[in-house]
Amino acid sequence: MKERDIQTVFRDINKMVGIFELKLCKDNAIPFSAVKDHQRQALSQINADTGLFFKIPDSPIFTGSKTRFAVLKPFDCFHLANIPAYVVICWYQPRKYKRFYYIPIGTFLYEEQMSERKSLTQDRAREIAEEVMEG
Repeated sequence: MKERDIQTVFRDINKMVGIFELKLCKDNAIPFSAVKDHQRQALSQINADTGLFFKIPDSPIFTGSKTRFAVLKPFDCFHLANIPAYVVICWYQPRKYKRFYYIPIGTFLYEEQMSERKSLTQDRAREIAEEVMEG
């Protein structure tokens, strides 16, 4: 099971509206550093009045391709502000469960700052999550 594999499961079970950074954890804890600086910044901007403007890249299928684009884009760009933004951590146990913990970005950053640990445990994620879903 890889992070890309949980995207399909997440798509099928997600009932929340917002922006999501998905992480997969197969152990009891996930390092706070798993959420990279640029992801933290973007999630925080989307969750604030300032918002985030993003232009969807015009990506070719592959270098030298005669076809111009790999996939048709739904639109060129977007500007999102004051939208819920979450770090969603999937704790995975083979043949047992996939649990998705929706942690608001502000809560995630505060937890990292206040924690004596360098990682977030599944038990603590359960306590601070806004929502928990199983897939």
